[in-house]
Amino acid sequence: MLSFKDIDIKDKEVITSYTQASPQRNCDLSFSNLCSWRFLYNTQFATQDGFLILKFWAEGKLVYMTPIGNGDMKKVLDEMMEDAAQEGERFCMLGVSDSMRADLEAIMPDEFHFEADRDYADYLYLRTDLATLAGKKLQAKRNHLNKFRRTYNYEYVPLTPDRIRECLDLEAEWCKANNCNQHEGTGNERRALTYALHHFEALGLTGGILHVDNRIAAFTFGMPINQDTFGVHVEKADTHIDGAYAMINYEFANHIPEQYTYINREEDLGIEGLRKAKLSYQPAIILEKYIACLKEAPVEPVKW
Repeated sequence: MLSFKDIDIKDKEVITSYTQASPQRNCDLSFSNLCSWRFLYNTQFATQDGFLILKFWAEGKLVYMTPIGNGDMKKVLDEMMEDAAQEGERFCMLGVSDSMRADLEAIMPDEFHFEADRDYADYLYLRTDLATLAGKKLQAKRNHLNKFRRTYNYEYVPLTPDRIRECLDLEAEWCKANNCNQHEGTGNERRALTYALHHFEALGLTGGILHVDNRIAAFTFGMPINQDTFGVHVEKADTHIDGAYAMINYEFANHIPEQYTYINREEDLGIEGLRKAKLSYQPAIILEKYIACLKEAPVEPVKW
C-alpha cells in the first residue's frame, strides 16, 4: 500500500534525488512548481520500490504523474491503481510524454487510452539558441535587442533575497494592469509566484533582474528540472518598456550554466499571443504531453 504525504519545502532533497536523475524534462517535475502550486492541487508524494509517485487533485479529479525512478514499474503502477480504487476514483496520469507513453504501452499494452492537449505542451529550446539568437530565423530577435540597447540605459543583476521586494512591487503593478484579482488563472499564478519569491533560497531557485534607468523593468526565475534541462517558471516585465521581455529572456539564458542543453519555458495554455511568442523563438522540441487513463474508464479532459 502506498503511503502518501503532503509535499513540503523540506522534501526538496528526496524529491529532486528522483527528478534530477530522470530523463524526463516536463516542467511539471520542477520542485518549485510542485511546491508553489500545492495550494491548488493538494499535491502529495510517496516513495516506493525505487520510484517517486506524485498525486494531485485537479478540478476535483484525482490524477497521478507517471512514476519516476528505476525498478519494477508494473508493480508500482498496480499499487497506484489500487490507491485510486481506494479513493473511489478512476486511474489517470497527467503529463505523460512520448517516452513515458512508450514505457506504459510496453508494460501494459493496449490498456490505456492516451489523449494529448496541445495547450499543455512544453516548449524546449536549446540554451545556446536563446543565449546567442544566432541564425536567420532569429534575426528579428537580434534586431529587437539592438533597438533596446540603443534606447535604454540598462543593467542585468542576479535575483538575490535582498531584491525580492522590488520583484513583488513589479508583480503588483503587473497585476493591477492585468486585473489579476478578477481572473482565477492570474490570481492563482500570483499566489504561486509570491510563495516562490518568499521561499527563493529554500526552493533552490535562480533568477535575474533587468533594471532600466535604475528601476526594475523585468525579472525572471527558475530551477533545473533534470541534469540537462533548466526550467524557466516566471518572467514578468513592465510592458511600457519595449523589449524588456526579450532582454530578460536573453540575459537569463546567458547566465544559465552551460551544463544545461535545454531550457524549458513551459506551456502556452492555449493563449494565442503567448503561443505566437513562444513559437517565434524557434523551439527545438515541443514536448507533447498526454493524459493516460485505463480504457475501461471514460476519458474526460483534465485541466491544471
